[in-house]
Amino acid sequence: MDIELRHLRCLVAIVEAGGFTGAAAELGVTQPAVSRTLAALEDMLGVRLLRRTSREVVLTAVGERVLAHARRVLAEVEDLAREARSGDTRLRIGHAWAAIGEHTVEFQRRWAAQHPGVTLHVVRTNSPTGGLAEGVCDVAVVRTPSDAHLPDPGRFDSAVVGLESRFCALATADPLARRGRQLRLADLADQVVAVDPRTGTTTADLWPPDRRPRTEDTHDVDDWLAVIATGRCVGVTAESTLAQYRRHGVVFRRLRDAPPVPVRLVWWRADPHPATPDVIGLLAELYRTRAGHAR
Repeated sequence: MDIELRHLRCLVAIVEAGGFTGAAAELGVTQPAVSRTLAALEDMLGVRLLRRTSREVVLTAVGERVLAHARRVLAEVEDLAREARSGDTRLRIGHAWAAIGEHTVEFQRRWAAQHPGVTLHVVRTNSPTGGLAEGVCDVAVVRTPSDAHLPDPGRFDSAVVGLESRFCALATADPLARRGRQLRLADLADQVVAVDPRTGTTTADLWPPDRRPRTEDTHDVDDWLAVIATGRCVGVTAESTLAQYRRHGVVFRRLRDAPPVPVRLVWWRADPHPATPDVIGLLAELYRTRAGHAR
């Protein structure tokens, strides 16, 4: 069965135009061509779709159902075409946890000013590629604990745009929270560390082999914060989490001896969005400016 879009458009045109003559004018073909196209559709489906009288064309019961499906298919095809055409005028930036941290609002503001013809959308998707592999974004911000955890280099390219310090997340009542504004990794060795194995920035490898804490898996940032607030676990995260998520009962302390987290922009190697170099440049500038102020 080789039903084509032209068959569906023909059926819709006949119904909306009220007959074959009007459909022919709308489709820009002859009336016999409309009759042949409809007949072909009915033959392929093995059913009668229309009842023709000398005065009108009426849908059969089956024709009503087929018409509804035809309209949905044609609408989806139009959505697909619109999606493809909007590629250069829309930019979707994906992330799994914390977008661009404290730079998120400033990035959006500067992008709107510098690229008024490219609409920006920030999309959260809890996947290792921030939604890139799933097709819900054009570029993604990812934070990986090491180069070994980078997305598939055969499909994706990436560039480091900045570094973020690591912080410990603690329940407000945790005794460690009262030790001061900074902690060390060794302070957490006897704790249970909540980790997100799919999209988090922390693994037990952050500690020496003889001082590794126990870990408990969580599913996303909300689950991670919830278990930390109970006091059952602590967490280690990039500083962007502090800017994007505040949770009652959870406090953050800088980890003075933990290596920073690289912040990477990732994109499709074979089909990069035209605005990708501009995103890299602006993000790198924001992180560079922040680093300069920190000094």
